[in-house]
Amino acid sequence: MPRQNEAGVTLIELMVVVAIVGILASIAVPSYRRYVLRTNRTDAVRSLTLNAQIMQRCYSQNFTFNLAACTGPLAVLSANGNYNLAVGNLANNTYTLTATPRLSQVQDTTCASFTLDQTGRQTALDTGNNDQSLVCWGAN
Repeated sequence: MPRQNEAGVTLIELMVVVAIVGILASIAVPSYRRYVLRTNRTDAVRSLTLNAQIMQRCYSQNFTFNLAACTGPLAVLSANGNYNLAVGNLANNTYTLTATPRLSQVQDTTCASFTLDQTGRQTALDTGNNDQSLVCWGAN
């Protein structure tokens, strides 16, 4: 009795496919993670800009950046919760707003902190305190 040819996938063919998928995943996953971190930076930029608008509105109404004279509260977390927001260097004529990463965004070592002051000066530092303003605030 002749033996019939059976159609199917051999173990070697299956292992080749698994190896190819593994190689593709090892390239795609880190690339996707970097993309997500870079995209989340807009959360810091947007939140700092909104807080700066509140501060400028306060100054235009009261001629001071004193938070006690302002009506709108400043956010302490960014809109999506990826950054902690703080006010520093606060005086009648000056302020500095700072955003620092939290949760999974702390893995973004390129943009470890964002700052915005009353003159509109935008700065950003990496984890080594090197200036990364163009990368972090600009269009990446």
